[in-house]
Amino acid sequence: MSAYAGTGRLVRLAARRDRIQLPIWILASAGLMSAGTSAVASEFPTEASRITALQGAGSSPAVLVMRGVPVGSDLGALVNFRNLASILVVVALMSTFAVVRHTRQNEETGRAELIGAGAVGRHAPLTAALVLVFAANVLFGAAMTLTILSGGLPAEGAVAFGAASTVTGLAFAGIAGIAAQLFQGARAANGFAASTVGVFYLVRGIGDALGERSADGLTVTPNWLSWLSPLGWGALVRPYGQERWWVLALPLALFAVCVAVAFALVDRRDLGAGLIPDRPGPAHASRGLRSPLGLAWRLNKGSTIGWVIGAAVFGLGIGSLGKTVQDALGTNAGVVEMMEGLAGGGGPDLVAIFFAAMMNTYGALAAGFVIQALLRLRSEEVGGTAEAVLSTAVGRIRWVGSHVVCTVIGAAVMLVLAGAFTGLADAASGGDVGVLTLAGAGLAQLPAALVVAGVVVLAFGGLPRLAVGAAWGMLVLSIAFGLFGDLFGLPQVVRDLSPFTHVPAVPAVDPSATPLLALTAVAVALTAAGMALFRRRDLAT
Repeated sequence: MSAYAGTGRLVRLAARRDRIQLPIWILASAGLMSAGTSAVASEFPTEASRITALQGAGSSPAVLVMRGVPVGSDLGALVNFRNLASILVVVALMSTFAVVRHTRQNEETGRAELIGAGAVGRHAPLTAALVLVFAANVLFGAAMTLTILSGGLPAEGAVAFGAASTVTGLAFAGIAGIAAQLFQGARAANGFAASTVGVFYLVRGIGDALGERSADGLTVTPNWLSWLSPLGWGALVRPYGQERWWVLALPLALFAVCVAVAFALVDRRDLGAGLIPDRPGPAHASRGLRSPLGLAWRLNKGSTIGWVIGAAVFGLGIGSLGKTVQDALGTNAGVVEMMEGLAGGGGPDLVAIFFAAMMNTYGALAAGFVIQALLRLRSEEVGGTAEAVLSTAVGRIRWVGSHVVCTVIGAAVMLVLAGAFTGLADAASGGDVGVLTLAGAGLAQLPAALVVAGVVVLAFGGLPRLAVGAAWGMLVLSIAFGLFGDLFGLPQVVRDLSPFTHVPAVPAVDPSATPLLALTAVAVALTAAGMALFRRRDLAT
């Protein structure tokens, strides 16, 4: 029997399983792209207005980190500058999650063993996953191209934009294919692949921030660091900025290499095992594990510490930019307006506005952490370990509540430290915003993150099979509507759907307790509803 036997049937099975998730990723991204294109056309109708915005944005390291480099002053170039960096992250996450879902997750749940009882070759599952994701990335790129064309922009740049999206997604699909062979759990594989997206986003951002501005201030040539990131390669195609078609070969080459490595690793491990096996535990449990809370902390300790350290390091980097922002942009009204849009509010102090915008980013990171931590409930249920715990005197509410308590404490510590380290770095570079002020500003993001946590618990309790997609979809929409709603030109009623929209822009404005208490109340109600639903359903084991 061929190693690829049964691939066609597995492709059809995977396509049926993803008949809802992948179209949502693609159509939602196309909708955001359409809104972003329309917003640019309406906000910057003249070349003079675009030049003013680009000259300001190109001189801001923070804006370059978040949005990439400008490549020109025409309408298409501004559409590229405002949207491409975000779209590349979306397609990268879509690809990594899809590959892990159809490879490692199938092995973890036992589905792969059931499939393997038929006439299925050893390489067929990975091949089927890659074929499906390849098709999804082609459709994603086509959707981006058609969306831009529908906005009346030239075809060459639209095709380059779509092609850059497609090949970037393929590069991260290859990386996810390797991650699925390294780790024994889908959660660890997803975490590694998503962390890879974050690291490459940071590398691309630093390379762009250190880039060289042109004399007229309308373009920025990225630093060599951007060439080390697959996300940077997508941007270096330069849609609407004298396209570099040959750069498309770089992510395609990375995809080919990663796929070859992944297939080689498949032959070197057993079904259900990873090349990095889980360590066996001691024969007897410690005192700390003799309670649901202790067990929840033990299960989430490693990832929580990693998220907290990462947030603190990120805070140090952001805090060090405060004085640079003040020196470079103190008199540029266009950049101040852009930063106010990211922050969700404004004030007289540009540095405070900048830090308020970054606090929203910390809130999004905390939301990502709570999703990863609470989805542990689902993996424990599917893996059968939840059944073992719940067969004792531990009730369902107590079990779920233990994970919720650990998650809330972890998110709070993460936000406080991210804000505090931002203040420390700002003070070290001569700023005077204050460590306690920024630590409090970070903590103000907690209620919004808790609303996301409430949605995760609600989905786990009521729609367990859709919990993973619903959780990450909620995060993507919350970020798109809340953090980038102003930049995309979304109406206020749509932006209000995101919990991040309602967080006061501290420290740019005075904190207000009312919206924070309202968000907390919504989070408590969602969590309670999710727990009640979980008590009324059977375990999915």
